[in-house]
Amino acid sequence: MSYLSGGCRQCLEELRSMCMSLLSVLQGLRLLGILDVQNTPCAREAILHGAGGSVAAGLLYFLATSRVKRSFDVGFAGFMVTTLGSWFYCRMNNAKLRVQQRLIQEGIKNKVVYEGTVMDPTKKGKAEAPSGPS
Repeated sequence: MSYLSGGCRQCLEELRSMCMSLLSVLQGLRLLGILDVQNTPCAREAILHGAGGSVAAGLLYFLATSRVKRSFDVGFAGFMVTTLGSWFYCRMNNAKLRVQQRLIQEGIKNKVVYEGTVMDPTKKGKAEAPSGPS
């Protein structure tokens, strides 16, 4: 590396640091250093819905009243409400799906365990039908 001038070394070092920072961004995008958006279920969709909700709420309020500062406040409130609403709705649906998957897995396991035995749920004893009028 002795053949490189000081300027070239500095450029290479800057390029290396930029590449490292880009890699850290690509590995996991963190929102405010708290929420790993890439790996957290529903986070990306909730933030995108919140952004759309904030633009819609702020723009509609601005068109109705022409008050800039209050429109920003309404837009921020729209972001919070839309993001949280979308987040909780998605998480509740995910929880419901997990419960359904667990029930289906237990049912499949029980079918495999009891298949061909007396306790097989598909081989229920037929109820005796009435013999008709007598």
